[in-house]
Amino acid sequence: MTGSAADSYTLFVENAGQRLRLALIARYGPDVGAEATAEALAYGWEHWDRVSSMANPAGYLYRVGQSRSRTLFRARSRWNHRASFPAPSDNPEPVVEPALPAALGSLSEKQRVAVLLVHGFGYSVREVAEILDVSPSTVQRNADRALSGLRDSLGVSHVA
Repeated sequence: MTGSAADSYTLFVENAGQRLRLALIARYGPDVGAEATAEALAYGWEHWDRVSSMANPAGYLYRVGQSRSRTLFRARSRWNHRASFPAPSDNPEPVVEPALPAALGSLSEKQRVAVLLVHGFGYSVREVAEILDVSPSTVQRNADRALSGLRDSLGVSHVA
């Protein structure tokens, strides 16, 4: 890769790399999501001349990460395994509701990704739509359904 292409790729990773990593972790859990991100970014580096000319390079690399996650799940003999999130610590004052990891795990992948990125990490619906390569209304619908499901699972009511 030439100097200007390397600079272009570095700028891309600085701007979109964190969203890509969080999206894949939200979808596949911390272990597989982090590895899928590394695989997707490595692919992006190797094929930057082609990927950089795409309309949505981050969305394309998200799909690459999805494909690579299948291999990672198979290698771990967990293909049918749903994403798991760390259990809360034994800290007497939990940082989050202790039932939240299980409630997040019970959501569909699309709902979990949308709610974590929009409400957990504070990305805009438009930013999430771009990285996932879907419409903003799809992200909003999935986030709304996820919040409703979380409220039901946790036994809380909506506060306006």
